[in-house]
Amino acid sequence: MDQQQRALLAITSRLLSYPLDTFKQEQTDIKNCIMENITSEELLKELETAFVSLHSLTLQELQELYVATFDLKSKLGLYLTAHELGDSSKRGAALIKLQKIINEAGFERMEGELADYMPMLFEFLAVAPEDSHHERLQRRLAVAVQRMVNNIADENPYSAILLILMEYVFPVPTKEEVEKLEFEREEADLEEMPYPIMYQ
Repeated sequence: MDQQQRALLAITSRLLSYPLDTFKQEQTDIKNCIMENITSEELLKELETAFVSLHSLTLQELQELYVATFDLKSKLGLYLTAHELGDSSKRGAALIKLQKIINEAGFERMEGELADYMPMLFEFLAVAPEDSHHERLQRRLAVAVQRMVNNIADENPYSAILLILMEYVFPVPTKEEVEKLEFEREEADLEEMPYPIMYQ
């Protein structure tokens, strides 16, 4: 994985995280990272398009879009083992294995997030040394991101970010990898929640 790919993972990790009050302020950091690490003119144009479409929204609009895109549709969720295993009881063991890999690499997990939170795993891949775990995780994320690409609406501003990841960072999943994902995942009772669950 070259420097441009690692930078892209760091950039997309930020863009695919829940937009907080500081999101607009982070524009400068992200733009600086782009200018320092991205050399492809074509990629620069694609990033600029994706960047503008997100930052043209107000913070509230962006937060609402984020929730509607990633939190209410299981096929677009941002948790790796949920893509791989669905509601299977095997998910707990898979999370423990991921946590062990992250800990052994000396990477500090995002506070309050599960070990399979994909924006965190993108950032992990961006800084972790390349080994068998790195390569395996890269392939697993490739299958999950491709599944998201297949299910997100073209007009959704987040679609461009996922497409960039598949074009410039992740290897195209094999037919066998895609079939394995579909075979092993146990579906939740509700594919899409029609409304957010409110807690009293």
